[in-house]
Amino acid sequence: MNQKTQVSKYIIADLMSAAVAWVLFYIFRKKFIEPLKFGYDIPFQFDERFYYGLMLIPLFWLALYALFGMYRNIYRRHRLRELGQVLLSSITGVIILFFLVLLDDEIASYVYYYKSLMVLFLLHFTLSFTLRIILTTQSVKRIHKRKIGFNTIIIGGNEEALNVYREMENMMPSPGFKFVGYVSVNGKDHLLQEELPWLGKFGEINRVIEEKQVEEVVIAIESSEHNNLGSIVSNLESMKVKIKIIPDIYDILSGSVKMSSIFGAPLIEINTEIMPSWQFFLKRLIDFFGSIFAIFILVPVYIILTILVKLSSPGPIFFKQERIGQHNRPFYIYKFRSMYLNSERKGPQLSSKHDPRITPIGRFMRKTRMDEIPQFFNVLKGDMSLVGPRPERQYYIDQIVKVAPHYRHLQKVKPGITSWGQVKYGYAENVEQMVARLKYDVLYIENMSLAIDIKILAYTIIIILKGSGK
Repeated sequence: MNQKTQVSKYIIADLMSAAVAWVLFYIFRKKFIEPLKFGYDIPFQFDERFYYGLMLIPLFWLALYALFGMYRNIYRRHRLRELGQVLLSSITGVIILFFLVLLDDEIASYVYYYKSLMVLFLLHFTLSFTLRIILTTQSVKRIHKRKIGFNTIIIGGNEEALNVYREMENMMPSPGFKFVGYVSVNGKDHLLQEELPWLGKFGEINRVIEEKQVEEVVIAIESSEHNNLGSIVSNLESMKVKIKIIPDIYDILSGSVKMSSIFGAPLIEINTEIMPSWQFFLKRLIDFFGSIFAIFILVPVYIILTILVKLSSPGPIFFKQERIGQHNRPFYIYKFRSMYLNSERKGPQLSSKHDPRITPIGRFMRKTRMDEIPQFFNVLKGDMSLVGPRPERQYYIDQIVKVAPHYRHLQKVKPGITSWGQVKYGYAENVEQMVARLKYDVLYIENMSLAIDIKILAYTIIIILKGSGK
């Protein structure tokens, strides 16, 4: 599947529909609205304002559609969703254009504002939805005919998994699954091997998903294995895959799930949508521009801390360390060095309140969180967000998941410079405190919104000003 080509088709269709709608609406205004104001026909011509609109209006619609997430998961779009998103975005866009472009129109009475608004909405919605529904229908038909499929694995290999596989494969039209193999849970369930290749045990799931470019996972384990379900789901939630479960284990699931009936085959789909697409888009914009603003404002602070760190003890100014980010991806985090050189020569160690490894200036930076400000560059790179669970090293993640497997839940989102757990709990001194802090970060993800981000940022600023970090 060439996702980029398909996205390009939608973009071209959206540009065309927006341009044609603008041309027709401009003609409508000149032929019907303005003559009513002046009492005579207005000489019709495409003026400078028209051409500016023809260049900028389609780009405006493109940005709005991106904000609504209409270019994401392009092959997973369906006709009802298309209708809902085009309708909502058209209403939103037309209202914005009304205040930006149409409010200063020459009109006979205010009634014609409403007529202009309605005509622009009908023209844009009709043209945009028509072209989009044609593209979406073509994709849906290709999925139904198995010309397009989403790489799928089954977890489980006994009779339950075999029945699920055969049911899905015999469906016409196809629900879109392209089975590439199965993963066993206990190493003994291999009935499915007569139909699909065995890809390994569940402990190797990360490798399997990466190597096979898996997009969907169907959990089909036996009743005797239900006690494994929690850990299976927790592990999968940190990966960029859709998770579906057969209905008879619905009653043992906790969390937010939705039933989805795919052409007569009911499955439970775990809801991985944390925030609406438009909020994620805005969150990234806030991350990007907020980081640029912070770096610019904090230039004097960077210079002062650079000098102080250099004078405090021998060693580099900045400290970098590998951490694990969203979807289990490693990246390097940057900080101002707050400890003496070679502080971990005996292996990984967490800092404590009276840690002798921390330099005098390092102690001040930790209380005010100033050691974290180089991470604005991590945010610009896209490895981190302003707000999100703090990233950990793999060494400590391995220890945390032994007592709290739901830690994997945190890897659904980008880690942050500051977090709910950081604000409420501060730095952790041991694994037990890491686990205790974990509940705040899980609460953040379950209640994730731009409003919560703003509150956490506000509390972080207060901590910095008070120097009350711990």
